[in-house]
Amino acid sequence: MNSVLPVVLFALAGVLVGGAWSMHRQGAAKGAVGLVGVLAALAAAGGVLWLIPGDG
Repeated sequence: MNSVLPVVLFALAGVLVGGAWSMHRQGAAKGAVGLVGVLAALAAAGGVLWLIPGDG
C-alpha cells in the first residue's frame, strides 16, 4: 500500500486538473474552478509528502 497511495493521489490530481481546465474552458464560475484547482494541488501535495521518507 505504501507505493500505491502516491500513484493514486497523483492520478487524482491529474483528473482534477483536467476537470478544472475543462470547467474553465466551458465558462464555469471562477470559484468552482478555483476549488477544483485547490483540491488538485492538495492531492498532488499529498502524493509528494507521502513519498518523503519519515521516521516510521
